[in-house]
Amino acid sequence: MFNFNFNLINYFMNSNLFSLLKAKTVLSVFAVMSFTILGLTAQQIDILIKNGHVIDPKNNVDGIFDVAITGGKIDKVAPNIPASEARRVIDAKDKYVTPGFIDPHTHVFVGTERSYANGFSSLSPDNITFKAGITTVVDAGTSGWRSFPLFKRNVIDRSATRVLAFLNIAGGGMTGFPSEEDVNDMDARMTSLVINQNRGTIVGVKLGHYNGSDWTPFDRSIEACNLSDVPLFLECHLREYPLDEILKRMRKGDIYTHSYCTASDRECILDENGILKNSVIQAKNKGVLFDVGHGGAMFHFDIAIPAIKQGLKPDSFGSDLHRSSMNGGMRSMIETMSKFLNMGMSLTEVINSATWSPAQAIKRPDLGNLSPGSDADIAIISIRRGEFGFVDTRNNRLPGDRCLEAEVTIRAGRVVWDLNGLAAWGTESRNR
Repeated sequence: MFNFNFNLINYFMNSNLFSLLKAKTVLSVFAVMSFTILGLTAQQIDILIKNGHVIDPKNNVDGIFDVAITGGKIDKVAPNIPASEARRVIDAKDKYVTPGFIDPHTHVFVGTERSYANGFSSLSPDNITFKAGITTVVDAGTSGWRSFPLFKRNVIDRSATRVLAFLNIAGGGMTGFPSEEDVNDMDARMTSLVINQNRGTIVGVKLGHYNGSDWTPFDRSIEACNLSDVPLFLECHLREYPLDEILKRMRKGDIYTHSYCTASDRECILDENGILKNSVIQAKNKGVLFDVGHGGAMFHFDIAIPAIKQGLKPDSFGSDLHRSSMNGGMRSMIETMSKFLNMGMSLTEVINSATWSPAQAIKRPDLGNLSPGSDADIAIISIRRGEFGFVDTRNNRLPGDRCLEAEVTIRAGRVVWDLNGLAAWGTESRNR
């Protein structure tokens, strides 16, 4: 069908004109390759959060900055990072960008038993954490030294949320009465051994439920703490222990939870005139930390409001997350943060008590901050303004005009919650 003049073709291929065209083609290809390589080099940032108000208490950052994430780590926090350097851009204008929140009081050893330990009363952490801006939880003694391996295998190793633990001084953990109160099962050395075998994941010792007046459970808890150099987390359902004596025995860095409530199994931190007890003030001054521990029954506005006014602001916002607390007044840790914002704490104070303060309490300074090289655990939050109602665990209502809401949660550089599609691929990002 086609008649080729091969002599003409050979003449053209050996001509100067072909050589010139060939050279131009090589240069064009090289230019395209160079542009592509330079473009890939320029786009080294995986996610760039732009225009947000960054609050990072550890690094004293409080202003409009961009946050760059590369390889699951914080690359840098700086003003005006070019969007062209990033594969994905999240516009956080009019939002706040903070380290991912740390909830130091949860019960997440979920399973099939009737108790909390490996039980139906606990919750799978991923079901609730990310939508509240939480990237790390600490399980509050739901497991003990004998049950921790099962907890680690079934929950810790399988969760996208970072799950840490306070180890119960009771060997089986929160199994209920009478096994949880068996002093013979409270072994300080075995508790310490398991902590040391899981250093960094187990961050302290928990004592919670005991109806006797014998101080052996407390003493063995402190012994385990001293052997492992970790804090005591005192849940304090200890009806026979006087508050003054408890606080006297607690050490700097130990954590007292369920702080803002009255209950039949503990003394209140306020006296009959609504004044902070001297023992509470002395404990605070020596470095004992106070956690909220909201839960389903352990948070009351008539205790929290006067305590805050007298200077006892929480060091952490432990939610006491479990199946029966999440659908009551507690709801989530970010809801508790909103309550304290409306009770007079500043936003910076609230963010500190949700991030850097609990990170220090559990001796994990790698968490709760946006330092370069840290895991990119980030919460992007908004402050909704309007008329809101908050309730405590006695169904008392506190009106408020501000409510915190998690817009985007990033865990180790991966978007795990996106309320309004801020991190979704738009046309601009897709074409980068």
